[in-house]
Amino acid sequence: MIGVPARPPLDWESMKFAFLPKPWDQPVAELEAAGHTHVALEDNPDLLLFRGGPEHFPERLPESVKVVQVCYAGVEALVEAGTLAAHDVRWANAAGLYDDTVAESTLALLLAVLHRHKAVSREWNNLELFTSTRYLFDSTRLALIGAGGIGATLISYLAPFGVEVTAVNRSGRPVEGAARTLAMSDPEFPALWGEADVFVLLAPLTEETRHIVGADALAQMRSNAVVINVGRGPLVDTEALADALEEGRIAGAGLDVTEPEPLPADHRLWDLDTCVITPHTANIPRYMKARIGGLALENWELFAAGERMRTEVEVERGY
Repeated sequence: MIGVPARPPLDWESMKFAFLPKPWDQPVAELEAAGHTHVALEDNPDLLLFRGGPEHFPERLPESVKVVQVCYAGVEALVEAGTLAAHDVRWANAAGLYDDTVAESTLALLLAVLHRHKAVSREWNNLELFTSTRYLFDSTRLALIGAGGIGATLISYLAPFGVEVTAVNRSGRPVEGAARTLAMSDPEFPALWGEADVFVLLAPLTEETRHIVGADALAQMRSNAVVINVGRGPLVDTEALADALEEGRIAGAGLDVTEPEPLPADHRLWDLDTCVITPHTANIPRYMKARIGGLALENWELFAAGERMRTEVEVERGY
């Protein structure tokens, strides 16, 4: 694999770990119960759990550190800051660890947009709002841009609504439950912007996916189109989206992530009844604290066995 050197197994039944910038009690207790020792960074840990941004990452790591386990699925900020490339360690993220929480939050956001919850919560017996409410079973064509673990879980949640899903991923490898799967490089992909009723964005942020929903894509969308972004804020060109919503060229948007983030309090998207915004809450710390310890243990055991970690990051790709 790219960026994953082969290494012989390590004869370590226990290791030392640090947790920055501030440890969570639950995963620390899990690792300690498994026979590992929580230490400060200066005490030469073997593994570092990290839950901060680039500004929190140490400028230098002790040579003892072999693995950095990031508590988030996305490591784009660390990639852009050059943090991953600057340190000769193996990196793991939390990809797949929060599939269920994020998929359920995505479905909730989509339903809130279609049902016009933001608008109807302020007005009673408004006939115009009643007639503009839509149901998911009537929005039959859904394009899922970024069909990894979260996307696969979301497809299973969508099944009772009879939605026809076109999954779009990097490889074009078929996604279970999708009516069809396209690679982003597939010549059929651009036509999707004019075909689907709903677009759900769950892709990682790369140069290929940055502003994938921009002015050009929005101009091709149907007037009833809804855009849901629970992936990364920069997947959407914020100003182009705001223009399309203000001009009524698309029907609605739901955003759990934005560019910039947080979205400024005076941004025009906040005032649009057709745009529902949640403050990056598709997953919450309670589940991160409950799950990251087990993943760190699994990844360390795989590393120590000389194998690829389950959520190993390929530094060159950035995910």
